Amino acid sequence: MKRISFLVFGLLLIPTLFLTSCDRGDDPSVDAVTTAKFTLMKDYMVQNNLDIDKIITNTSGEKFVTGPPATLAEVDDFLSSYYIMDIRSNSDFLTAHVAGANNVAFPNILTEATKAGSKPILVICYTGQTACYATALLRMYGFSHTQALKWGMSGWNSSTAGSWNNSVTGNIANGNANWSYAAAPANITYNEPSITSQSSNGEEILKKRVEEMVALGFQGVNGSDVLATPSGYFINNYFSESDYLAFGHIKGANRILPLTLADDSYLGIDPNANVVTYCYTGQTSAIVTACLRVLGYDAYSLKFGMNGLYNNNPSWTSNKWSASVPKDYPVLTN
Repeated sequence: MKRISFLVFGLLLIPTLFLTSCDRGDDPSVDAVTTAKFTLMKDYMVQNNLDIDKIITNTSGEKFVTGPPATLAEVDDFLSSYYIMDIRSNSDFLTAHVAGANNVAFPNILTEATKAGSKPILVICYTGQTACYATALLRMYGFSHTQALKWGMSGWNSSTAGSWNNSVTGNIANGNANWSYAAAPANITYNEPSITSQSSNGEEILKKRVEEMVALGFQGVNGSDVLATPSGYFINNYFSESDYLAFGHIKGANRILPLTLADDSYLGIDPNANVVTYCYTGQTSAIVTACLRVLGYDAYSLKFGMNGLYNNNPSWTSNKWSASVPKDYPVLTN
């Protein structure tokens, strides 16, 4: 009788074990599927001019950032040439905004962009960083003629320059033990990131990923946090080699540039790390971070870039924030 009971128990246990094994999180076939989805999306992006370098500068030669215009006389023509999305808070928008701007919450940028028609899109925020992040997502979604206003409203009028003025006074890297002038470490080749999708179409996968990143919002990190514990991040310094050495950099920072899909240089990024990209102003790094997020990396843009780390560094002037940057161009209130 006992033998019969054990036999029945064994027969019942076999299907349970089979079903459990099929649901294992470490099943190699799961990794293969997620990698295949990434490859479908990557190939689509490369074939359709949506690689990272093409998001930075599109095939028409338009950089991701523009303006403000050189003179007051050019302001009206400049503004009227764009469909303008101001993604700041409604209260700040009502306090001061440019003529013709539409106040749009970040999660609504894709829907709002469909209203632009044949006009190129200009995205405006406080400092240009979140607008650049939005610009990258919009370009990847198909709105290739999108640009961000450089420096945001901080560069448009001195009355709205507080976001930058209040963020470049510390020079926290000056004399910090984690600020280095050593050569960049040798690049390592990592595995591809993995993404999940129900689709087997590269375009559909990309658009769904962009939609998810829009819903998540801008992803940034404070320079003070990274400088305090650089070993907690995979840091990529988006400077030229000469600036990497002359300006100095966060200790251990990599320098992966160019960073594109077509040449596999993206494989220099660790897919299992908190990835921080930093540049001069936080605007280019916002573009790169948005792209890396869509690709499946846990990526963050270092806010205010070199300006927020070491604004008085004696080795540079270009893209440096100062009191002379803001214009005094007109703003509206309503």
